[in-house]
Amino acid sequence: MPITELLSRNATYFKDEVALVEINPEVGNIPRVTWREFSLIESDRSGAFRKQMTWGEFDVRANRFANLLLTRGIKKGDKVAILLMNCLEWLPIYFGTLKTGALAVPLNYRYDAKEIKHCLKLADVDALVFGPEFIGRVEEVLPSVPKVKNCFYVGEDCPYFADSYDKLIRYCSSQAPSILLTDDDLGAIYFSSGTTGFPKAILHAHRSLMHAAIVEQKHHGQTRDDVFLCIPPLYHTGAKMHWFGSLITGSRAVILRGASSEWIIRTASEEHCTIVWLLVPWAQDILDAIDSGRIDLNEYHLDQWRLMHIGAQPVPPTLIKRWKKVFPNHDYDTNYGLSESIGPGCVHLGVENIHKVGAIGIPGYGWETKIVDADRNIITEGVGELAVRGDGVMLCYYNDPKATEEVLDDEGWLYTGDMAEYDEDGFIYLVDRKKDVVISGGENIYPVQIEDFIRTNNAVKDVAVIGLPDKRLGEIAAAIVEVKEGMTLTEEEIQEFCHDLPRYKRPRKIILADVPRNPTGKIEKPLLRRIYGGEFLVAQQNERDVK
Repeated sequence: MPITELLSRNATYFKDEVALVEINPEVGNIPRVTWREFSLIESDRSGAFRKQMTWGEFDVRANRFANLLLTRGIKKGDKVAILLMNCLEWLPIYFGTLKTGALAVPLNYRYDAKEIKHCLKLADVDALVFGPEFIGRVEEVLPSVPKVKNCFYVGEDCPYFADSYDKLIRYCSSQAPSILLTDDDLGAIYFSSGTTGFPKAILHAHRSLMHAAIVEQKHHGQTRDDVFLCIPPLYHTGAKMHWFGSLITGSRAVILRGASSEWIIRTASEEHCTIVWLLVPWAQDILDAIDSGRIDLNEYHLDQWRLMHIGAQPVPPTLIKRWKKVFPNHDYDTNYGLSESIGPGCVHLGVENIHKVGAIGIPGYGWETKIVDADRNIITEGVGELAVRGDGVMLCYYNDPKATEEVLDDEGWLYTGDMAEYDEDGFIYLVDRKKDVVISGGENIYPVQIEDFIRTNNAVKDVAVIGLPDKRLGEIAAAIVEVKEGMTLTEEEIQEFCHDLPRYKRPRKIILADVPRNPTGKIEKPLLRRIYGGEFLVAQQNERDVK
């Protein structure tokens, strides 16, 4: 069934129960509004701005926005882009869009004007909803995307080129529009992370969205008593599809704006959160804050916290071992997925398999996997490309048949571009991205393996290994190492530390610098290659000139 029916069901059975809570430590970041149907509560304990919404209010807000879109001529099959920071309005706007039969098109809030324009055009967007943080970018883009005839602004002081969302929806019907939806109807377009160039538009049907909800609940056993703490951006499949576990069970979720260690722990304590999904850097920062004394766990109530899980990038086993020492009673799960597979869950470790930390796991609920060689023949030993199949696989890259053909076959297999291998028990280990493999002197070097090793150094906060051009070897492995605050580490000390690696895996260049990650936690390796690749070529040329 279409996922919108879950919202309607929750509004019927749990009408007056809280569905969503928003916590904003920086009160000034939330614009005042002239009208709201949800509760606004000032938190006396923390000083943070807190507001909440019941399931009944959630459904009404979605219905009102759906009816607003319909009055503006938005119809089944049209596209509505959402460019908002995480906020309480985000999900009602998303579901209101779905209720019209239109496709929701979430946009990365870090996109610059050029990327916004690219995505609006690629997805054939008909309407745009945006917040105050994006006024300048949207004003710059709109003249070049004439198809976007409706532009709605969420917040106070509506700019001249948009219509006020808050003022308009108050006059719209709160009844659900009578539009028939099926699992096969188109539901959403998500964009790839853009780590390999301009983002691709990923087309999903309602079947994918519902599949994601079922998979999430099966994997993590959500019940009506759970409270999910949502920190990552809602535009990404990771955050939203994990929240779908709350949707399917009618349980409460808390949206935290910002990811400081202190606020994650404080919110988990004060809102009685039971499930928290973290990215690797956030988990590292929390442990560092506890080690340094900035966070004293004795000041918080965390006994109810039962599950911490991580996804979006390879997870260092050392991090989880460290986490379990501090939080021995936490269940832990790793979730692997792509936006092309409707986010996390096509492979997962499983809370019962923590002894296999380091693996991404086994096929998720309702999913199949295989590892193939360069000719796409199945292999059971050695490194190959991971492929997945299930109801969550995308329909295609929208408006890009060539790119679709490269990753989807006629049997429904999605070729992920991730290199993986099995262990003796059939658990899948991610080796690296196909495009990130460094080929040095004819030898394949997998950066993730080196990164995992270097992270075992207690002074290392983060590390990224990339290939840099080399005239003799083709490429060499270079490690960009970010050192923990208050600690020191030299290039020579890292080289010495790496002597325990096989000789061919040892990075030939060490760079002490920050490791950039995108909002979903993935290391921005193309950016690092652009930054350091050019510098390295210049240095090599200068060295040759001296000789």
